[in-house]
Amino acid sequence: MKKLIFLGVLVLSSCASSKFQKVNGVSFVASREEVSERHIAPVLDVHANYAAIMPFGFINGEKSAELFFNSDRQWFGERKDGAKQYIEQLHRNGVMVMVKPQIWITNGAFTGNLDMKSEADWETFEASYEKFILLFAEMAEETQSDIFCVGTELKTFIDERPEFWGQLIQKIKEVYHGKLTYAANWDEYAKTPFWSELDYIGVNAYFPLCERQNPTRETLTEGWKPWKDKMKALAQQQDRPILFTEFGYRSMDFTGKKPWLVDRNQENVNLEAQARATQVLFDEFWNEDWFAGGFVWKWFMEHEKVGGADDNRFTPQNKPAESVIREQYAQVKTSRSRD
Repeated sequence: MKKLIFLGVLVLSSCASSKFQKVNGVSFVASREEVSERHIAPVLDVHANYAAIMPFGFINGEKSAELFFNSDRQWFGERKDGAKQYIEQLHRNGVMVMVKPQIWITNGAFTGNLDMKSEADWETFEASYEKFILLFAEMAEETQSDIFCVGTELKTFIDERPEFWGQLIQKIKEVYHGKLTYAANWDEYAKTPFWSELDYIGVNAYFPLCERQNPTRETLTEGWKPWKDKMKALAQQQDRPILFTEFGYRSMDFTGKKPWLVDRNQENVNLEAQARATQVLFDEFWNEDWFAGGFVWKWFMEHEKVGGADDNRFTPQNKPAESVIREQYAQVKTSRSRD
């Protein structure tokens, strides 16, 4: 009888554990300096098992078609040597990694609208983007990184040049052998054409939920319903889990109205609205078997110097939302594996 009870406990524990095996991630922002144990300690404190490392390429969208990257003029964490150092330190501390190369357009223009004026410009841009992505795909393989993201919020590029993307994904698979995703903006993921070639349906989850100044749990939950139903249907259709490659809220009034806003507006700080919206997102998604988890936007290295009671930006650091994340992420702690 004791053996049967013990086995039953093991089975129940196993089921509970598999239910919560999620990507509990933070978007680890690149910095000028190397990462050290003191920078990783706060990541471990919130029980994150994943971090997104984000090297950058730069383009002057109006004056040039060429992407510039891995330059000595960039911050350490935006270059290959910096990204590699970050990954090695995170892995040393048991944190898994998604490598997520991104583009910055001069003046902060939205990458989803990035377009070229001619066929020649497209070919120039494609050649430099391929070099950019393959450089970091090779680095991801070298560092045994766990997920590689082939692009971030590039709707027009994908719409205008679908053949390029099919070829690029095959080239990535020749040099990188971990899991693959693409970070589609919340309003483009449903039409992204190559999910069947990847392992996760990646979504930057800035969905509009409600227009209330101080949204309640009820209005936020109701706001998720149509979006959630559509994502579930796509996950089942594609036989691929949804991964929130970015998720998060500003700590300000109207946080659920246009969650994608990155402007420096002066909306009143509303720490509880951020925490409430984050909790509702966890409640809605983290128990779903078609959902793989996600990466909080965004997490800075100098933990003690960012966020706080007067900050209305995205970071949850030193705010009530950090406690919400800690409590959720504490439910599981996974070890590194690319199996």
